Amino acid sequence: MHRLTSKTQITVIGGIDTHTDFHQAAVIDTVGRHLATESFETTDDGYLQLLEWLASHGDVLAVGMEGTGSYGAELARFLRGNGLTVVEVDRPDRKARRANGKSDPVDAYAAATAVLSGRATGTPRTRDGIVEAIRVLRVVRNSAVKARTQVINQIRTLMVSAPGEVRDKLRGLPTKALIDTLARSRPTGRPDDPAYAVKIALRRLARRYQALDEEIKDAEAETGPLVTQAAPRLVALPGAGPETAGQLLETAGDNPQRLRSEASFAHLCGSSPISASSGRTHRHRLNRSGDRQANKALHTIVLVRMKYHLRTQEYVARRTTEGMSKMEIIRCLKRFAAREIYRHLPRPQLTTEQLCPTT
Repeated sequence: MHRLTSKTQITVIGGIDTHTDFHQAAVIDTVGRHLATESFETTDDGYLQLLEWLASHGDVLAVGMEGTGSYGAELARFLRGNGLTVVEVDRPDRKARRANGKSDPVDAYAAATAVLSGRATGTPRTRDGIVEAIRVLRVVRNSAVKARTQVINQIRTLMVSAPGEVRDKLRGLPTKALIDTLARSRPTGRPDDPAYAVKIALRRLARRYQALDEEIKDAEAETGPLVTQAAPRLVALPGAGPETAGQLLETAGDNPQRLRSEASFAHLCGSSPISASSGRTHRHRLNRSGDRQANKALHTIVLVRMKYHLRTQEYVARRTTEGMSKMEIIRCLKRFAAREIYRHLPRPQLTTEQLCPTT
């Protein structure tokens, strides 16, 4: 790590619009004057050139960047490793783009001004620890789950239009028995017979379902121990498991300390209530923002607790007596779960240098 300064000693702010093959960078001073714009390749040499280019304009206060979790992930790691503060910048909304136009230099300049004005203050996820490993492995599991769902839907769709001799033998079977029956089948007949073709198609889909099922089990066997290692107290919470805990860890990232409070975590998960009061009516409505997958994980935890957790069941009964609807109760429980989970997120240990910084 080295100190980035220049002979002029002015303070500047960088802005970067990230892409697949190149990144567009802009530099402004502390009063918002545009100093320079340049593009750099997304290679190790390009990252070094971008770093030196930023430092050549002054003492870099911070760098605002779009796409820190996708195209700019590696650049964000590189800049942080060289002592720069990286600020996550949301992409401009449609209204702003209609007013100011759309181009890479414009977006890079907008990222820098967002940091200067204070509109962008978010700390991006570091993506360099065990939680990032969990996220990558969960990508494979989630895609396999989606593909398996698609396969069973295709099987049931084929069964609807299949000849009676095929449909009658399979009607009413639960999913596991249906898949096992189809996978073991040995169709006979002529290739031009529709009934034979349906039997062949159903057997192939059933075997694909079984292959995907094994892939999901293998993925869960890999991610489960990692989730437990990363956050054993989180997995031990009532209603939580490796899958829901893994999603919540992924949402918080390897640096959950970037979340300033449990309220910010609840907002990130879309479980913070939004006021919907009017006149003499005082109520809150569902928050549809935030990470929807994290919100789904909280919802799953709450449903499990409502079914098996005694304290939750007592709370539901009390709130129901008070006149609250089931959905309002679930929203309250999700907010409580977010508060509880925040307290059990892993916190990285501070180093001696962080505890006792040198002057």
